[in-house]
Amino acid sequence: MADRSQKTEKPTQKRLKQAKKDGQIARSQDVGVWLGLLVAVYLVRYTVESAVHLSQTLFSDVGDFVANPDAAKLVPLLTSSMVKGGLAVAPLAFGMLVTGVVASAAQGGVHVSAKAFKPKWDHLNPFKGLKRVFGVRGVWEVSKALVKTAILALLLYRAVQSLVPLTQTGTVVPLGAVLRKTGDTLFGFARNAAIAGLLMAAADYAYQFKRTRGALKMSKQEIKEEYRNSEGDPHIKSAIKSRQMAMRRSRMMAAIAGADVVLVNPTHVAVALKYSAGRGAPKVVAKGAGAIAARIRAEADKHRVPMVEDIPLARAIYRVCEIGQEIPHELFVAVARILAFVFSLRRRGSAAGLHHPGATPQSVVAGVKKRRGRRRVAGGGRGAVAAPPPTRARQFTQVDKRPADGGDRGTSVRVGRRTTTSP
Repeated sequence: MADRSQKTEKPTQKRLKQAKKDGQIARSQDVGVWLGLLVAVYLVRYTVESAVHLSQTLFSDVGDFVANPDAAKLVPLLTSSMVKGGLAVAPLAFGMLVTGVVASAAQGGVHVSAKAFKPKWDHLNPFKGLKRVFGVRGVWEVSKALVKTAILALLLYRAVQSLVPLTQTGTVVPLGAVLRKTGDTLFGFARNAAIAGLLMAAADYAYQFKRTRGALKMSKQEIKEEYRNSEGDPHIKSAIKSRQMAMRRSRMMAAIAGADVVLVNPTHVAVALKYSAGRGAPKVVAKGAGAIAARIRAEADKHRVPMVEDIPLARAIYRVCEIGQEIPHELFVAVARILAFVFSLRRRGSAAGLHHPGATPQSVVAGVKKRRGRRRVAGGGRGAVAAPPPTRARQFTQVDKRPADGGDRGTSVRVGRRTTTSP
């Protein structure tokens, strides 16, 4: 266990949650006591008034029953008296119950912890007991008791002082006036004492909160161990992440065999495209730079996938597209030209290898930007997104791979109303 001098960090949420389960929360008993007294002051006054009115009614009913005794009226009289008595006391009982719950909820909620009922043998240690008595906590409790006694004595003195004039009038004071004055004085004393007690209870709660949080402070090593236990060892997480990246890369390399063309840079960047007629624009099935680009070129050469050197187009698609995404509509015409060229080579039986049909003009790819907020394609896998709905002007459609007359004029790919034909 770390030394207290090393516990300089605030407790984490997990530590605070565990402390709540263990019942180690800031709580002041004075909050419930003084709040209950304040509520009781007002409810008792209402209860007494209701009881007096009930007693007057009950005495009147009993007098009528004695004057005209009737056995049939006895049970209803007793039942009515009990019900009215219960209704008179109910607000006080219900109010005190609600006050207790509110006082507990205001101090962190109602928590029942079985750990709090377990015996703690260290409490039987006399040395620790003396430390609690003469320590900071003991000094606080003694100071709190002295302040409460002084405030209550001052309030009681002022209450008694307000009753002294009744004994100095020199005349007979009606009993009703004496009782009324005495009742008002007692009510004021109890109310003021409850308010003063609540203020002291707030100070006590602040002290208890600070003391509890201080006891829950953690060392930097404890925070690291908690993070390791909850989130996992960083080395293991790094290994898992590396394995996941390797698996995704393996799937990407396997998809190159089904690609239609690989655009190269010629050595720094490689992007593999797959086009399915009637299913939207061509998609990026693999991409990479540096060593990964070299592997993509090797896979393309292995599976006889045609490679086309088009530096501006390869860089643009690598920059704006992720794996599984369709190419942006700004590049439809440029990619259609490449596909028409590749399909023509495939028809002639000379598609494999590296080809140089001519680079895409820089002005075509200069304004292409990476789109955001695109919706996912069902079944497209991670990172797959849908291109904007095809319009007539931007619809990417393959017309044919062979001329209708069976000649050798080339292969055409249509983008909207524009048709791109390979030589």
